[in-house]
Amino acid sequence: MAQAKKGDKVQVNYKGYLEDGTIFDSSEGNPPLDVTLGSGMVIPGFDAALVGMEAGEKKTVKIPMDQAYGNHNAEMVMQMPKSQVPPDLKPKIGDKLQVGGPGGELMAVEVIDIDDDFIVLDANPPLAGKDLTFDLELVAIV
Repeated sequence: MAQAKKGDKVQVNYKGYLEDGTIFDSSEGNPPLDVTLGSGMVIPGFDAALVGMEAGEKKTVKIPMDQAYGNHNAEMVMQMPKSQVPPDLKPKIGDKLQVGGPGGELMAVEVIDIDDDFIVLDANPPLAGKDLTFDLELVAIV
């Protein structure tokens, strides 16, 4: 039977969870995810885990943070003066917002703290700094 290799388009069912068992993503109830191996469509560890699998094969893989979303980068945490917040916006801790980056691009951020003068925003990916585990099922090599 053929094994998946770089450049192949594959279909995969998956469930991703954290070390404490919290599920952060799953294809359950959806069509399988289409991935072209080696294209950068998914995190490096997920991609690498699919290489060599055969259609119908299932496995569980642990992906260290450096092969997932990387370390949490303190430089991506920023304070924004409340005076720069539009008056109609009433942010709360945990809110996801989009702000203008240094080059004018939009950046996704999470509000992680609010005090009298500042709002603290984190632009790290939500799963940065975390090791991940995935249950994988290679449905097909197409």
